[in-house]
Amino acid sequence: MAFLFYLMVFVHIVACLFLIAVVLLQQGKGQDLASAFGGGGTQTAFGPRGSATVLSRATTILAGVFMITSLALSLVKPRASGILDRVPTVASTPVPKPATSAAPAPRPPVTTPATAPANKPAEAPVPAASPARK
Repeated sequence: MAFLFYLMVFVHIVACLFLIAVVLLQQGKGQDLASAFGGGGTQTAFGPRGSATVLSRATTILAGVFMITSLALSLVKPRASGILDRVPTVASTPVPKPATSAAPAPRPPVTTPATAPANKPAEAPVPAASPARK
């Protein structure tokens, strides 16, 4: 597949260069300055044409080859040809957090003065302070 791609690129570049050369070699229809600004009354845009020359036929053929190779190159291009093709895509859905153990960890027992251990004295409850208002 890569050989076909490079062959198409070569044909495309050759067609481009020949098309440029053929267009530059052609003689214009109106060669004076007045016809460039609409002063050429005998030659209109869609008026009668002269006989087709070799250069005008070559232009038509090379323009067709240029269009066909342009379309073919878009179909035959390698999939990862640029740096932007190698950038990983961002996931559109959020990733779920890993599951932890199903049972929660046991809590240490709450000690009250009645259930306080014998070697540790029970703490006296601190009375709640009420705000003083005057």
